[in-house]
Amino acid sequence: MSRSVSLSRRDWFRLSAAGVIGYSLSGWLETMAADFATDPRRRRSCILLWMNGGPSQMDTFDLKPGHANGGPFKEIQTSIPGIRISEHLPRLAKNMEQVALIRSMRTKEADHGRASYLLRTGRVPGGPVQYPTLGSVLSKELGHPDAELPNFVSIAPFRGLSPAAYGPGFLGPQYAPLIVGENANNFGGPPSSDSDQALRVEDLALPEGVNQNRAAARVQLLDEMEQDFLGQRASAAALTHRTAYQRAVTLMRSSASRAFNLEEEPNEVRDGYGRSLFGQGCLLARRLVERGVPFVEVTLSQAPGITGLGWDTHQNNFENVQKLSQVLDQAWSALLVDLRVRGLLDSTLMVWMGEFGRTPKIARDRNGRDHWANSWTTVLCGGGIRGGQVIGRTSPDGMEVEERPVAVTDFLATVGMALGVDVSKQNASNVGRPIRIVEPTAKPITEILA
Repeated sequence: MSRSVSLSRRDWFRLSAAGVIGYSLSGWLETMAADFATDPRRRRSCILLWMNGGPSQMDTFDLKPGHANGGPFKEIQTSIPGIRISEHLPRLAKNMEQVALIRSMRTKEADHGRASYLLRTGRVPGGPVQYPTLGSVLSKELGHPDAELPNFVSIAPFRGLSPAAYGPGFLGPQYAPLIVGENANNFGGPPSSDSDQALRVEDLALPEGVNQNRAAARVQLLDEMEQDFLGQRASAAALTHRTAYQRAVTLMRSSASRAFNLEEEPNEVRDGYGRSLFGQGCLLARRLVERGVPFVEVTLSQAPGITGLGWDTHQNNFENVQKLSQVLDQAWSALLVDLRVRGLLDSTLMVWMGEFGRTPKIARDRNGRDHWANSWTTVLCGGGIRGGQVIGRTSPDGMEVEERPVAVTDFLATVGMALGVDVSKQNASNVGRPIRIVEPTAKPITEILA
């Protein structure tokens, strides 16, 4: 038997402000199946909001008003007294009790490709070990091998500068992501005007004139041929090919594939997330974790007039960050509130990060900020996190970490522990030696772990 969701007046206000429940008084929310979300057997999920290009901490979550490095943006008060963020993130500011800001990230990689690899694997690139991306590791730990839906879905990624940062590495092709909407983020190309088409999983339906029996016979024949081939010429490429086909067939045969059909959502909900590629990607992420997918990542590279490496704001930083922040604020706040009302927020961790930050000093000749790895910000919220906190502090000019420096290993260990994962666990690597999920030097941010 299902229970109705109990909503406070504050929850109703937030949902209305987020644009998620314009029609909800008809009883939609009251009939949601809360038992699924609160079942103690339910595994945790993670949604990674990946800010492609490196977002400016100085213009989002660690502003320096009154300093020459600060720029024109104003701070606004959040729902937690004393915590202030950018004026262009007003909806998120109202939900700060769910959010932990980590303002003291400190790394050494300021190249897009190398830094993406570091943040997504916990290691610097180079050497013979093929390290798996975060989604592959966590989907292996949290997922089900026989699940009808993929355990790892990557929405609108931009993999061109560091393909290995998005791959399963030594874990193997069974832990590779299902990629959705990648072509919509081509560098220098026009943004997708049709998010429905961009986020569609192609070829789920049978070809015209092919019935279920005929399709099953074809699949069986293909499987037998590939089995014979692998028996004689086993290779990673052949195994990857077979794994991809098996996953595709499972998805085609499953009614769970309807999760990718955003047209099932009422227009009011879709409008609440924003009709951007990122907004609809966040809605798709909610639909996937609602159905038990353990890891979903959504990339933000687009805003009106911005494509490719969206947050790589060497030029026109303030104009571009404002546009990107508006897309981010609407989608992220709608996702956060939607998960909370559906009873999914306590079991869903959200991670906000890019590959690095931006220079505190402004390049005045082009009104831009360049790559910066010395002192920048990441964000955690939702399941497993004590929100309403700020971890670390940077100097008044933003150039240095003055309090509680956080390394990538510290951050990823915190993510894993928030999800209930034993980060000291080892996996066999492609070079034959065991590799820990996170290096033993990691110091988790225990003060924000719930």
